[in-house]
Parts: sequence; C-alpha cells; structure tokens
Amino acid sequence: HVQLVESGGGSVQAGESLSVSCAVNFDKIYSTSCIAWLRQAPGKEREGVALLSSDGSKSYASSVKGRFTISQDDAKKTVYLQMNSLNAEDTAMYYCAAETSRRGCVSAEYTYWGQGTQVTVS
Repeated sequence: HVQLVESGGGSVQAGESLSVSCAVNFDKIYSTSCIAWLRQAPGKEREGVALLSSDGSKSYASSVKGRFTISQDDAKKTVYLQMNSLNAEDTAMYYCAAETSRRGCVSAEYTYWGQGTQVTVS
C-alpha cells in the first residue's frame, strides 16, 4: 500500500533552521502526484504550507514564503521542506500529503497522508 513517511522533525530555537523529509514508497504516486506539506498546531486548523505540483511548480503559504523551501529528490522519491528563520508560530505537527487528481490538488484534498512529524520552536 502507499506510504508517505515523514522524518526530521525536532526542537529548535527561534531563528534556527530545520529540514523535514517525506519519502514516498510508490513510484506512480510520487511521479504523478502533487505533494504538499501541511501543518497543524494545537487548537488551530490545519493549514497548507507548501505545494509541489506534478509539473514541478512550487507554491507557499504567505506565512512561510521566503523562509521555507520545498524540494525533491527523484532518485530517493523524497520531498523535503527546508525551514529557515523559524519562530514560535511555526510550532506544529507537520504532515506531507499526496494527491494524483488535478481536482484534488487544486482543492487541497489529499488522498495519501503521512503520520506527521513534530516541529517545536522555542
């Protein structure tokens, strides 16, 4: 079955950097999907952070633009989120998610989800 496995979360000080990874174990899903990073802080709604579309285009939430970068390593079927200049408002559980349908990508309705990785900024 399809698996998305996040790793790399942790605790950092404000102003520091952290990178999280999302490994996709299914070739077809990796190559045909949009893959997104989302986050959810306690008591808050889940929000999209960054999106890597199937055509390679990238988009970011305004709250992270200029600080976060989404990238990919096709050989490893892995999508990364590099997070710089972290602040306390970035504290959340970070999830990667994938969707093969264009409609789902446009509406941010993802079929495949990882288990999440915690990022804490103090």
